[in-house]
Amino acid sequence: MQSSRLWTDSFIDFLVDRDQERCIQCQVCVNQCPYGANIYRAAADIVDSRHENCTGCRRCEAMCPTDCITVRRYPGQFREHGNWTERQVKNLYKQARTGGVLLSSTGAEVDLPIYFDRIVLDACQVTNPPIDPLREPMELRTYIGRKPSSISLSREDGALKLATQIAPQLTCEVPVLFSAMSYGAVNYNFCESLARAAAATGTYWNTGEGGLHRKLYPWQKHTIVQVASGRFGVNKEYLDAAQAIEIKIGQGAKPGIGGHLPGEKVNEDVSETRMIPVGTDALSPAPHHDIYSIEDLRQLIFALKEATDYTKPVFVKIAAVHNSAAIASGITRAGADAIVLDGFRGGSGATPTMIRDNVGVPIELALASVDDLLRAQGIRNEVSLIAGGGIRNSADAVKAIALGADAVYIGTAAKIAVGCTVCQRCYTGKCPWGITTNDPCLSKRLSIEIGTEQLANLVEAWAHEIKEMMGLMGINAIESLRGNRERLRGVGLTDRELNILGIKHAGE
Repeated sequence: MQSSRLWTDSFIDFLVDRDQERCIQCQVCVNQCPYGANIYRAAADIVDSRHENCTGCRRCEAMCPTDCITVRRYPGQFREHGNWTERQVKNLYKQARTGGVLLSSTGAEVDLPIYFDRIVLDACQVTNPPIDPLREPMELRTYIGRKPSSISLSREDGALKLATQIAPQLTCEVPVLFSAMSYGAVNYNFCESLARAAAATGTYWNTGEGGLHRKLYPWQKHTIVQVASGRFGVNKEYLDAAQAIEIKIGQGAKPGIGGHLPGEKVNEDVSETRMIPVGTDALSPAPHHDIYSIEDLRQLIFALKEATDYTKPVFVKIAAVHNSAAIASGITRAGADAIVLDGFRGGSGATPTMIRDNVGVPIELALASVDDLLRAQGIRNEVSLIAGGGIRNSADAVKAIALGADAVYIGTAAKIAVGCTVCQRCYTGKCPWGITTNDPCLSKRLSIEIGTEQLANLVEAWAHEIKEMMGLMGINAIESLRGNRERLRGVGLTDRELNILGIKHAGE
């Protein structure tokens, strides 16, 4: 009996503590929890808890009218062990019971260095005074696209005009974009919130590989569309509706494998947008079946440019892996206007846990390597770099830009801004906060108006902080920050790590 109980307890991650003296049996928590962690026992007329179902989303705690609920970590019954940690043992128990692949969401949890946290900014003082962003202009506008090596001018009617033809550019008022999150993986309310917030702040949102819902076309001036291996929703109208097109080769959360949207999340709207039958799984192959070389990739890049009359920049998104720099060099020479580099801490709605935690390279190291090689080869101006995968705050964004990025993508941060509590159950389609679910009863919990406001507030707050950090470094334009590693210093890093990052140790 004891053995059976321990087996069951191994699946408990959180406890739902309920003060029965304060509980009024209103059943709000029962209605709010899609996982069945709160239940009403009619025979006893009491609301009770099923701890094994709790994901720690804290929705019941937030909505309880009498504040009688406290969600806390389950203390567990495992002995401490340096190798066989509680998490490792629980994973083994789950697979022994189910025989299935472990799934999770929202970024890697492994205890590996977060290099952003070991990098500090170098501030100006007396001899090189800082700049006050409240009193002096600070330029955050960023242009994403291929830049010429030189420009020439011509004189017409006595006026100088630019004679060099400039490739199509995205104009971002702030160097922060909303990364690819597909319709179906997230719901319509969240997609529209992203689109509206992008328009309000002068930046862009990315459709991901789920196509573009018909109702989102009004925000096409701030939309980036994605062409992934499944080619869901891709047609001429879809391409024309975008300001940029992104070819997804890989993503940081799961390099080298495809995507999977469960059929349970494919309702009529998702079906129409993705152009697949209702209720069928949307499976993206690991490779594009027409891309097996840089030459093949070049054909697709120019096919998309030809289809849109060379009016839109074409991005290529890759996961950060050990040879990202060489791959990026090939992508640049293949004609891409921008490279999206996604680090291994990137989030996803459904990722095999073992792949999420063990495959890929931190964005900081990959980004520095890519920027270094492109500069060494004299082609850095021919492509823009967008960094993603674990960007948590404005300081991360500033450090990424100083390491070589033109701009950053944020995904998980955007979800958190509208209420996500990182319970990592996106793949179930039961998101208690109405973000990664297509259940109409749950989806309506996310208000488009409130979501838009909170996302716009986030971008505006980051913009203010980026200006402050630029000012303290004595920089008044984002272009002067890009790749400026002299303004960065490392703390607690090895000489090898400092060398790859291209920065000095603090104190030098």
